[in-house]
Amino acid sequence: MSVRRSLAILAVSVLMGGVAIPAQSASPKVAAKPVAAKPDTKPAVAAAGGAEPTLIGQFGTWGAYTASPNGKKVCFALAKPSSSKTNPPNRPRDPAYAFVSTRPAEKVMNEVSIMIGYTVKPGSESTLEAGGATYAMYTQGDGLWIKNAAEEERMVEAMRKAADVVVKAVSAKGTETTDTFSAKGLSQALDRLAQDCRR
Repeated sequence: MSVRRSLAILAVSVLMGGVAIPAQSASPKVAAKPVAAKPDTKPAVAAAGGAEPTLIGQFGTWGAYTASPNGKKVCFALAKPSSSKTNPPNRPRDPAYAFVSTRPAEKVMNEVSIMIGYTVKPGSESTLEAGGATYAMYTQGDGLWIKNAAEEERMVEAMRKAADVVVKAVSAKGTETTDTFSAKGLSQALDRLAQDCRR
């Protein structure tokens, strides 16, 4: 999970506009707050494992990035939610981000990760809904990944075709969250990354 964690931290730093995101040793957590409304580049840095990512295209709400941490190419699409709700309402949390990463050196393609913006309640159910299907998510710290890796390709296809992707989780303090990500532009971003990541 360390590679996933470093990718997540890179992605989050990009989305937050380039502000450095310190990671705590025990359970890394995004500590910086968004600074300006400039292009989202913060979480991308997190996704690139500390290497400065390059935005190669913006497709709807999804940015397509490449980076080469330690000389190994990483490509990923990154987006912020179009809407976020908490129950009880207005509970504070760090920003949430969704990203889909490809790491050719590790033979990983289109791995979906969610940085949820808080520590998830241990043992709670987290889900991602796309195209009428619901997928159970594995949680660690403030990150979510699909539980059944065999379903990931199907989930990505559903995300490509859906209008929205809805992620539900429960924080360690019991706050229920629902984040809705627009899927507009995701398919184009992934197609662009598929071309660029071959090189």
